[in-house]
Amino acid sequence: MPSDLEQLLDMGFDSERATLASKATGSLQDAIDWLEKNQETPLDDLKAAAQAQAQSSSTSDEPPALQPGEVAQSLVCNDCGRKLRGQAQAEWHASKTEHVNFSESTEELKPLTEEEKKQRLEELKQRLAAKKAVQAEQEKEDRKKNEKIRMKSTKETQEAKEELRKKEQLKEMQARKREKIEEAEARKRVLAKLEADKQERKRKAEAEKAARAGQAPPPPVAEPAGPTSSGPATSKPASAYTEARLALQTPTGRVMKTFPVETTLFEVAHALEQDGLVVNSFTQNFPKKTYDKTDFGLTLKEAGMVPSSALIVN
Repeated sequence: MPSDLEQLLDMGFDSERATLASKATGSLQDAIDWLEKNQETPLDDLKAAAQAQAQSSSTSDEPPALQPGEVAQSLVCNDCGRKLRGQAQAEWHASKTEHVNFSESTEELKPLTEEEKKQRLEELKQRLAAKKAVQAEQEKEDRKKNEKIRMKSTKETQEAKEELRKKEQLKEMQARKREKIEEAEARKRVLAKLEADKQERKRKAEAEKAARAGQAPPPPVAEPAGPTSSGPATSKPASAYTEARLALQTPTGRVMKTFPVETTLFEVAHALEQDGLVVNSFTQNFPKKTYDKTDFGLTLKEAGMVPSSALIVN
């Protein structure tokens, strides 16, 4: 008849675990229960526990046999309900489990038949299969939960990116709107200045004509009113500004830059060249004028680009 260890190996248990189980228990069924209980425990931990048990106890890892002349009787462990064949086996059980409550039983324990062993082994296999099925189902549920968490995290990240993109787009639209308003105001100021210059030239011509004719000169032309809007127009002179805001249309897109009013066009071109642009000239639409390299010595104030101006970079 094969030993308990051989039967455990035939069932497919790991040889080292099966050896530990057979040494730690007194029967095939106990060994199977031990393996089932400790299947998740690392092998190194089981070996260390077995070694510590061997060092701390002088009892054998196998339950002692009945003493000569001992009458076969049945004892029952009141703590776990296990039935034992004699006093020696009860003491061995107590050393392994720390159970101390036993009572006598008139039931005589008979060894398991081969059929009973096969039946118990089959029951154990079914329990192990059921346990593995439960574990597999739990792992499946865990994977589903983890996937939901990952999808939620991905969705929240995408929503955050989309919200950031919308905010950046809104800021860009607002910046373009401000640029258009500033360009419109600058255009109005330029047109008003041109009109004032035109009226002044006309007044001077009439004054010279009146002087030649011996007549009184015409009254000076009043300063044109600034553009009206929902609020009062500013009368701040250009000389009061310390900075000039330039809207620069480059081959790669529009760029807004602010410079001190004493900055020369050469310095503006140099600043753009630091960004990788080659500047040959600047073109201003209002009034229409092109500043080439011979004009780069002019300051922004001298070129009439204060407080703001729109330039095309060539």
